[in-house]
Amino acid sequence: MKKKAVINSREVTLNKYGNVDFTPQMKKTHTILIPNMAPIHFTLLKNVFVSYGYKVELLTNSSRAVVDEGLKYVHNDTCYPALLVIGQMIDALGSGKYDPERTALMITQTGGGCRASNYIHLLRKALVKAGYGYVPVISLNLSGLEGCSGFHLTLPMIRKLVAGVVYGDMMMLLRNQVLPYEVNAGETDAAVERLVAELSAELAKNRGYKLGEFAPNLERIAAEFAKIPVRHRDITRVGVVGEIYVKYSSLGNNNLEDFLRSQDCEVMVPGLLSFLLFKVDNRLEDIKLYGGSKIKYAVVLALYKYLTKMERVMLDTLEKFPQFKLPASYEHKKSLVSGVIGYGSKMGEGWLLTAEMLELVEAGYPNIVCTQPFGCLPNHIVGKGMVRKIRQIDPRANIVPIDYDPGATRVNQENRIKLMLAVAREQERSQGAEPSPAREAESELRTAIPGAPAASVAQSAV
Repeated sequence: MKKKAVINSREVTLNKYGNVDFTPQMKKTHTILIPNMAPIHFTLLKNVFVSYGYKVELLTNSSRAVVDEGLKYVHNDTCYPALLVIGQMIDALGSGKYDPERTALMITQTGGGCRASNYIHLLRKALVKAGYGYVPVISLNLSGLEGCSGFHLTLPMIRKLVAGVVYGDMMMLLRNQVLPYEVNAGETDAAVERLVAELSAELAKNRGYKLGEFAPNLERIAAEFAKIPVRHRDITRVGVVGEIYVKYSSLGNNNLEDFLRSQDCEVMVPGLLSFLLFKVDNRLEDIKLYGGSKIKYAVVLALYKYLTKMERVMLDTLEKFPQFKLPASYEHKKSLVSGVIGYGSKMGEGWLLTAEMLELVEAGYPNIVCTQPFGCLPNHIVGKGMVRKIRQIDPRANIVPIDYDPGATRVNQENRIKLMLAVAREQERSQGAEPSPAREAESELRTAIPGAPAASVAQSAV
């Protein structure tokens, strides 16, 4: 018989871990809220859960109230992504849009040394303080950290979720390469919306996630973007890296991608599949470095090979469309940091963040915004801490670390990015490139500091 408890004046059922349980009955009665980190990816993942009978909604609330709620219920020394995610969920529960008595929350739990594994405990503590301690919280993890009686990951579901990640990577990559050049405004985003709906319907019918069905869908995605009319022009190419939530989430990075496009930039953001490969590969590296079970190594290696195959299918498909720039494979990224940073550096984004910066420079995106959330100590080491080394390896690197925290002003963040863009455009001119139409960052800089060379001022600010 399951244990009962009273939390915030409500009687609740506890699971074997002593937490409020999401019971099988709640599958029919409760709406599960999840944070919206990467919109394309998470819409696909949400739709997979919906196809299994769960009621799931992505949170879109992004007002200052989200930050205020986070500050109210989370210690201000905690990393910024935790503050935002928890603040967003509590803000949603108090918005009147949802009935807290029929609402559950879902959050990922990665395991390992990153404090992200503790977000779920911080969230439960915050819910009790806010009067919502009876709301069940579902842990989404593959590490066996927690479970509940009413939500289970099955192998087919996991395969569909992985397919959703790869589809999301493909669409995000091509959207970013087409959007700045589209002739008819809105056509690119309309293609994304249409493809997400079509692929979600396929996955719901148990199609489109096996390797044999996978390649045709990826080719269809590429073909859809290839037929969008574009007018190519010389604009500044900028890569975005950093802590995973702040890198992708517009809530976390103050709509960074939209701002960069407003400054006449083409944006490149590394895909989510590389992060999944990195997390799986870490388990292999742990066994190599410290020893471990041969059976566990064989299981993890099989998963690693499966994800690598999915990546290979995507890259092979993109090679058929020479108008698009291919991302590097995970193995190539890994090779870039050989002798630069150890593969045992795996907290947060670990060596992968350094590798992504080197890959972006190599791929023609030497101008990089490294998003640094407050409280993410590993990120500052493998991100900001590696900038000088990366510049020594490749002098083309023009990297600006930008801090994101509750007290950082958007104006300050955007001005620092404009300084980086001024350096980029100075370099473009010195190499004989045609200037792109918009030069707001440079003109504002020269107006603010008459007679000062844009490159020297910007470089000193970094």
